[in-house]
Amino acid sequence: MRTSSLLALAGTVAALSLTAAVPASADGGAVLTTGSAGGTAVAVGDVLSAPLAGGTSANLYSSATGTSGVSCKSSTFTATVADNPAAPGTATESVSGQTFDSSSCTSNVLGVTGVTSITVDNLPYTTSVASDGTLTVTPASGSTIQTTVKLRTLLGSITCVYQAPSLTGKADNTDNSIAFTNQQFTKVSGSSLCFASGYFTAKYAPVTDAGAPVFVN
Repeated sequence: MRTSSLLALAGTVAALSLTAAVPASADGGAVLTTGSAGGTAVAVGDVLSAPLAGGTSANLYSSATGTSGVSCKSSTFTATVADNPAAPGTATESVSGQTFDSSSCTSNVLGVTGVTSITVDNLPYTTSVASDGTLTVTPASGSTIQTTVKLRTLLGSITCVYQAPSLTGKADNTDNSIAFTNQQFTKVSGSSLCFASGYFTAKYAPVTDAGAPVFVN
């Protein structure tokens, strides 16, 4: 009996030790949390925001591999959480604002002397964030993602309008960032000084909810 009791006790201790060594599953927690991965669920209606990651710029270049176009050192976005289900799953947000500080923007396009403004049109957009970090931005039904770029040139002011059906990015818990890489826009109006295609690259970090970093689970 004593041997059996000791074996039973040893088995219980081993089971408890194994349980303690296994990380907690994300199942049952929300897709978006604050404080830490698997932390406090972000509430529906909360407003998330982020600036550009330190030392980076938002670029709209004429090709995926080139460096000719427009570059801005200051940009921010704001989005309201519309749905934040249990993980694994997909959270949704409504992007209500994305701004670019024109005083931080420059252009190296031949004939262009400066950037007057960059405006994101047709807001709000819907953003879906999956548990694997995949992020997709889509416009309202019947609309399109659109950016209007106003430039100063040697011949006067020009307006370039670019559109995209959707954008795909990636969320990363390492620095609470979202990143877009070479997302293609097509020119729909503007002078010959407006490049035919625009490739958008930017990294926003940290994404926060009332100052607390946001994690994707």
